Amino acid sequence: MYAIVATGGKQYRVKEGEKLRIEKLTAEAGDTVELDKVLLVGEGEDVKVGAPYLDGAKVTAKVAANGRGDKVKIVKFRRRKHSRKQMGHRQAYTEIEITGISA
Repeated sequence: MYAIVATGGKQYRVKEGEKLRIEKLTAEAGDTVELDKVLLVGEGEDVKVGAPYLDGAKVTAKVAANGRGDKVKIVKFRRRKHSRKQMGHRQAYTEIEITGISA
């Protein structure tokens, strides 16, 4: 059984037992979270599609860890004397493990 859920402005295809990194949630490691914005649930030929979300469907997950991703360097360079701007960014994430899908 698989589902497509929306969280953090993105959509993810998830299965039970799968680990994935999503945008940061306000939950500590070990907590249980429920993702209720389920767009689609499928198992073999049986597929349920929401408009836009399925009523009563939810995906439960356990928070494995919170962290920050690798650094992305941003460099703005113009061909002038001393005209260079250099910055960096690290995106925060929450790693979750899917424990159940109910439709």
